[in-house]
Amino acid sequence: MALKAGDQSQAAMNRLKEKVLTLDTMNPCVRRVEYAVRGPIVLRALELEQELCQGIKKPFTEVIRANIGDAQAMGQKPITFLRQVLALCIHPDLLNSPDFPEDAKRRAERILQACGGHSLGAYSISSGIQLIREDVARYIERRDGGIPADPSNIFLSTGASDAIVTVLKLLVAGEGRTRTGVLIPIPQYPLYSATLAELNAVQVDYYLDEERAWALDVSELRRALRQARDHCYPRALCVINPGNPTGQVQPRECIEAVIRFAFEERLFLMADEVYQDNVYAEGSQFHSFKKVLTELGPPYAAQQELASFHSVSKGYMGECGFRAGYVEVVNMDAAVQQQMQKLMSVRLCPPVPGQALLHMVVSPPAPSDPSFAQFQAERQAVLAELAAKAKLTEQVFNEAPGIHCNPVQGAMYSFPRVQLPPRAVQRAQELGLAPDMFFCLRLLEETGICVVPGSGFGQREGTYHFRMTILPPMEKLRSLLEKLSQFHAKFTRDYS
Repeated sequence: MALKAGDQSQAAMNRLKEKVLTLDTMNPCVRRVEYAVRGPIVLRALELEQELCQGIKKPFTEVIRANIGDAQAMGQKPITFLRQVLALCIHPDLLNSPDFPEDAKRRAERILQACGGHSLGAYSISSGIQLIREDVARYIERRDGGIPADPSNIFLSTGASDAIVTVLKLLVAGEGRTRTGVLIPIPQYPLYSATLAELNAVQVDYYLDEERAWALDVSELRRALRQARDHCYPRALCVINPGNPTGQVQPRECIEAVIRFAFEERLFLMADEVYQDNVYAEGSQFHSFKKVLTELGPPYAAQQELASFHSVSKGYMGECGFRAGYVEVVNMDAAVQQQMQKLMSVRLCPPVPGQALLHMVVSPPAPSDPSFAQFQAERQAVLAELAAKAKLTEQVFNEAPGIHCNPVQGAMYSFPRVQLPPRAVQRAQELGLAPDMFFCLRLLEETGICVVPGSGFGQREGTYHFRMTILPPMEKLRSLLEKLSQFHAKFTRDYS
């Protein structure tokens, strides 16, 4: 019998109650994305903070978030000159105020002249304000000892992360055994694994050598490449220098060997150099891939494809929230570069206040400027304190039984290895957790210290680590390190 009109309508309404978008129907690539730095342990840290605010008693009085390289959240003060110029750009009426130095005013006027409608509130062109791209090119030339940089090869971005994702999008193609494979270091910054999962590309792991202070060995690159070619088409090699989470600084000879390897194996090179200002260890020095590539001469300098990335989020600046960075491409096919420009234009432009901040970072006060002395003093103070914190972190951890920490040569993190008792490993498995995740969760619940388990970055089978930023103020860092070492000793006793 035919359904009455009312019954048909009710049946239709019942069908509409089913969600169009569910875990079963959503993009499966997105489901595979994991980003440990802001993962489950950080969500629990947020819950604990809320519980403390509600007066719920805990064995600690505050949550210390040592999980992320957010300098200003950890108490680092902004560099005065950067904020003065930014304030003038955002509120140009302040240009008439006697409270700002003249060089800051001149700088703000120069930036505003390059903006549409002389306002930071206007869109820029998709690759970034031309004036600022020219400033970036001059910065790269100074950094690399006079090696030319072309502004047309420089694209400003929403932090380095956005530019890295854009380049990876260009590289990913093919199906099955021809699907793009990308070599990434293990341990790695989870942006890479997350992006490759989202793009349904093949992650090809190469392991850094922990026994040699996280050295990069070309023989390990060859092993990874050889095995990957059985199931995918490796097209790119990513290097993070200085390292995140591992804090190593690559020597020039290593960079030369990596470039030769990439050239021989026809791999596009991606150099993540956002920590280039953060080098602390005696005898360590930052060498840009662009500089080394150029100085190697032919055939490498004229043919090897390279994208190198930088950001205002790290270094001495720590301006994470402004989301500003750039990528410089070298030897990229001209037609592909046009496609890259098109891809960036879909998102209109990077945040213009961030572009203004990048301008000041790549073009700081000159020695003749009124702001120079204060700028230099503040910059050097930040970097000196970071160097002292790096040394303290290594020292305290290596005095603790069962914890080993390689020298923090650069960047903003330590990545110590921890010994975990077999009973703790067994308990973690019963709970469906990685053993170092179990350790880090217990650490958070008992001390309020939030660090990220090494399993979120990748590590050799049977080893356990955590990543911890060195950014907290010195006295808080010292206390944190001691509490963490004491907790590890207690954890070891409890599960022995």
